[in-house]
Amino acid sequence: MKGFKLWLEFEEVNPDNWNVNDDFCNILVELNDGRKYGINIWTYDFLKTATEYDVVSGENLRGLYLIPPDLFVKELTRDCIEKTIKDLLKIGNLEEVLNSSIISK
Repeated sequence: MKGFKLWLEFEEVNPDNWNVNDDFCNILVELNDGRKYGINIWTYDFLKTATEYDVVSGENLRGLYLIPPDLFVKELTRDCIEKTIKDLLKIGNLEEVLNSSIISK
């Protein structure tokens, strides 16, 4: 047993309409001890997409800055995210390893 359950937005909401390499999603990590974390994840490629959008839309002073997600990953797949969370949990508690914007209950 891996010690946690994952809910992945891209599996639940329109699962056939996600760009695995250039998109973002929300996930829920539920640990066996009852702790739950809501995490916003972007792919590396989506960082460029988001900044280009801001330049065109005028948001964030036309791309002068960007508020980052909680976590970047190579791709939005269950395998990639599961391996990532497992590795992060080896390092420590998610609320300590990731930035402080994650939700912990």
